[in-house]
Amino acid sequence: MVKRFFISCVLLLMVAAGAFSQKITGVVVDAATGDSIPMAGVVYRTHHVMAAADYNGRFSIARHNGWKLYFTAMGYKTKEILVNEKTKNHIVVKLRPDTKQLQEVVVKSKRGKYSRKNNPAVELMKRVIAAKKKTDLDNNSYYEFYKYQKLTLAKNNVSPEDIQEQKEKGNKDWLVDQIEVCPMNGKLICPVQISETVSRKVYRKDPRAEKTTVLGESSTGVANLVETAGNILDASMKDIFTDVDIYDDQVRLLQFPFTSPIGKDAIGFYRYYIVDTCLVDKDECIRLTFVPNNQQDFGFRGDIWVLNDSTLHVRKVSLTIPKKSDVNFVDNMKIEQEYVKLPDGQWVLDTDNMLVELKLNRMLNNAVVIRTTKLSNYSFKELPKRDFRGTATHVVDQDARNRGKDFWNQFRTVQLTKSEESVGGFAKSVANIPGMKTVLFVLKAFMNNYVECTLSDSIPSKFDIGPVNTIVNKNIVDGWRFRLSGRTTAALNNHLFWNGYVAYGAESAKWYYSTQFTWSLNKKHREPWEFPIRQFTFRSEYDIMSPSDKFLLTNKDNMFMAFKTREVDKLYFYNRQQLEFKYETLAGFATTVGLKTEGIKGAAEMQFHAIDGTPFDKEIRTTEAHIGFRFAPGETFINTKQRRYPINLDAPIFAIDHTVAVDGVLGGKYKMNFTEASIYKRFWLNSWGKLDIYVAGGAQWDVVPFPLLIMPRVNLGWLSQPGTYTFQLMNNMEFLNDRYAMWHVSWDLNGKLFNRVPLLKKLKWREFISFRGMYGKLTNKNNPYLQENMGSDILLQFPVGCNIMSSKPYAEICVGVHNIFKFLEVDYVHRLSYNDLDTAIKNGVRFAINMTF
Repeated sequence: MVKRFFISCVLLLMVAAGAFSQKITGVVVDAATGDSIPMAGVVYRTHHVMAAADYNGRFSIARHNGWKLYFTAMGYKTKEILVNEKTKNHIVVKLRPDTKQLQEVVVKSKRGKYSRKNNPAVELMKRVIAAKKKTDLDNNSYYEFYKYQKLTLAKNNVSPEDIQEQKEKGNKDWLVDQIEVCPMNGKLICPVQISETVSRKVYRKDPRAEKTTVLGESSTGVANLVETAGNILDASMKDIFTDVDIYDDQVRLLQFPFTSPIGKDAIGFYRYYIVDTCLVDKDECIRLTFVPNNQQDFGFRGDIWVLNDSTLHVRKVSLTIPKKSDVNFVDNMKIEQEYVKLPDGQWVLDTDNMLVELKLNRMLNNAVVIRTTKLSNYSFKELPKRDFRGTATHVVDQDARNRGKDFWNQFRTVQLTKSEESVGGFAKSVANIPGMKTVLFVLKAFMNNYVECTLSDSIPSKFDIGPVNTIVNKNIVDGWRFRLSGRTTAALNNHLFWNGYVAYGAESAKWYYSTQFTWSLNKKHREPWEFPIRQFTFRSEYDIMSPSDKFLLTNKDNMFMAFKTREVDKLYFYNRQQLEFKYETLAGFATTVGLKTEGIKGAAEMQFHAIDGTPFDKEIRTTEAHIGFRFAPGETFINTKQRRYPINLDAPIFAIDHTVAVDGVLGGKYKMNFTEASIYKRFWLNSWGKLDIYVAGGAQWDVVPFPLLIMPRVNLGWLSQPGTYTFQLMNNMEFLNDRYAMWHVSWDLNGKLFNRVPLLKKLKWREFISFRGMYGKLTNKNNPYLQENMGSDILLQFPVGCNIMSSKPYAEICVGVHNIFKFLEVDYVHRLSYNDLDTAIKNGVRFAINMTF
């Protein structure tokens, strides 16, 4: 048994490395930059034995002790080594630039002598960029094609020692059988997760329209053992490892824009060198290599083969990122694309493959993502109008997740490997490892924040207990607060959902509750908030909260949000019943209409008093109707058991809402009209990072008591919450207004400055600056301090610590550093105005968890 195991290991290793014990393998790199040197020559000169490095500088050649091995590359000095017993089986060869050789072939040195003027490589690339318009597929009146894409996540660089260790732990042959050779990096890998997608794209020039329809999608693997993890992984991988179209000016990859080597800004961003002319499958091409001017910027390096004819179309491209790049977690990336010529003479993308070797940390080391994309069935015939119906540009067929073998046999243009085919069975074997059920139970509770109530992993949970992090909390009124929550799932009914809780305050001796029923018009796969939302919701609840709680992304009872920068002493009890209908279109347009009746009473330091000082013991009760519109084209989400999170923040967001309260209906005692609108947009600044701008404004049009006035967005916690657009140094209810305009401008420079400071350059920290502020106004009709309002039976006294803004805005500036240890963000916030108030805190430090590539 042991012998058979070692024989299997040796066979696998021989396949991967080519008779490992008799080969010398390694990588050829630039001694100055550390970047790999593609297509370097590896030669035993006197014996006429030679090999060539690949596009990533990797090579393999037979081992001959006593022979001299030479390494050569254009623009570099030749290096020789004597192969003997001391020569390792895997070596790193560092070549130094040869200035003389570079000058002879006109190609300038990468180290400070590069010039764009009179550079034939630059002149050629200018022509290539200019020729893009002529070869653009969008010049056709119509076109369509089908795309098959496979995303594989695998354990990377598996060694025989790893396999032996698993064997010694008693694991079966299924673990060894899952290991295979990756054709893109030549290493042993163990596929653990795979997702497949088949889509059809159609285009019409006049009137311009395009649409991508996902016809089939499938996902299986170990991540699916934890439902939320599988969902997050699939959505994240599709958004992070996206298609690469070098004919676009900017390539969105790893959730960042990379400047395309043939983009409009490419000449100023890259350095180009003509290498040679060669044949690519009988097509004569000019081969160029390129690198970014600053190799820590988010850009590619690699080779591009351009047709040596009048079209100057790209025939082939090989991309990677510089070793010194500021990209997190990526140890190696390789993108290979090929274009083919159709019978009508047009060149189209045929193959787009990507390999990304990840190194997250010491514990989660050596993962690899392999994206395989094949485009086929190009057609330029006229398409029927029905293919362009609707405003959505990306739709998913309702049967996409239910496709059978016949469908995949028809559209799977790249066959699965043996290990990819067996990844589902592999996941089941992992689940059956002794003790794994306990591990999965803990992982599910941690990842989902819910405890699933099911007797078997094969039976989906119909009822979940949670959120777990809301079981215990604390506030100034209740003291310690205990809460029991739960919810039904789509496994019970994929249209009808319930969630709710009961809670008890130890010091207040009060009981609280919430119950919510949701009826979804469209069938849900897991959660009721899956896009698109088309549902009715009824909610009834009685509880206590702070006015600032409504601005949080997290649950107000989240135990981690109990840690505040100052004591929260203004709270209120609320008794709320609400009916709401929300409808989202596939194009990103959402409409919300609702009816709500609510009564609130003050708590702690927020007690209600009439203007003359007498206590106001009644509820402030309103009956409100609400309508809202939101448009976010291209927005995508990750769904969890708690809520959905936008994963693609590039989409602009427009929103407008109006709420009207009616006096005398369902117990409502106040008339109110409140209008609010906002706009968000992200602007990418190429190598200068990104700029996020959010502006909002609103007005309360009627005379109302102060709890119905506009309260600024405030976050009193130590943790920043991006996307809430809150102020960090403003106190709860510090200002009350019935008109406001606010802005948040945040510029993430993504290390543009720090990368030019030697010490900070090594730390790979990234800098950003944010400026946020608000103009507010309280009109005379809502000002309780004016003599003319002393007889009002609507207005109430403002609580202590609430103020009226003057003509100047409130403003604060934040400078921060993120990418500390690759996950930590530290912000320094300074308050610029209203520092004379008793409630003012002039400076503060805040933290956030911020993991980005």
